[in-house]
Amino acid sequence: MSKPVKVAIIGSGNIGTDLMIKILRHGKHLEMGAMVGIDPASDGLARAERMGVATTAGGIEGLLAMEGFKDIRIVFDATSAGAHAHHNALLQPHGIKVIDLTPAAIGPYVIPAINLDSELDASNLNMVTCGGQATIPIVAAISRVAKVHYGEIVASISSKSAGPGTRANIDEFTETTTAAIEKLGGATRGKAIIVLNPAEPPLIMRDTVFVLSELADQDEIERSILDMVSSVQSYVPGYRLKQSVQFEVIPPEAPVNVPGLGYLSGLKTSVFLEVEGAAHYLPAYAGNLDIMTSAAMACAERIAATRLNAVEA
Repeated sequence: MSKPVKVAIIGSGNIGTDLMIKILRHGKHLEMGAMVGIDPASDGLARAERMGVATTAGGIEGLLAMEGFKDIRIVFDATSAGAHAHHNALLQPHGIKVIDLTPAAIGPYVIPAINLDSELDASNLNMVTCGGQATIPIVAAISRVAKVHYGEIVASISSKSAGPGTRANIDEFTETTTAAIEKLGGATRGKAIIVLNPAEPPLIMRDTVFVLSELADQDEIERSILDMVSSVQSYVPGYRLKQSVQFEVIPPEAPVNVPGLGYLSGLKTSVFLEVEGAAHYLPAYAGNLDIMTSAAMACAERIAATRLNAVEA
């Protein structure tokens, strides 16, 4: 029987700690090899130690110096876009698969429900952003039916679920998500907005997707969206439509002004989503973190399973 693939997580904050607990509890082909941080007093490192995971507070250099580093085959980076380039440069010479949970976008954008199978051989996989993981599958679902001119997403998350890393990466969030709306979603032009909601009690992650496409069969578009929602739910159970898909025909005699594209007519599709977290480490309202860690784990599981199958063959 093949051994599971050993992984390390760089970043002992909210995202890294939630991901570690997911792997420890539900990993099928994955085994925690190391938790890496830079704050010796972080809760993530303390929890890792209590759960029997090797730790270092020495950052990437500490990971490279660990005795068990040679056995690590996949590394998750849950730090910041700025730090990721340095981490990736040090890891790539060792032949390690890097799964990037920051908006650095060094490797290809990957959303499991859209393009994971086509990117399994990439050395660095970028998980886009939480808003991208939640909304771009909807844009892609519509693109399967009709040409999408414009896709706009608004991701609203509780301010309590936005840690230092999220707040430091707001600019990268909008840039990366916008680019991925076009590249993975298939939109000619994209736009991304993030809202940090300070409401008390904290509100669950909510996402709104507005798409302007060519005219197409509305029932076919809705079926495509529902199929995509089901695909995402296979690895993010708390992902769901908040209400029915809404349509509005924009006639040629009353076109709308689309940023960068001018006045266009067609079909406007509005989709309202919410993402409830699994509460493995963080409260259920932190769906923005849960969808990132769930997507990253889904990628690693597929990579590990593919590697195991190759070894067994």
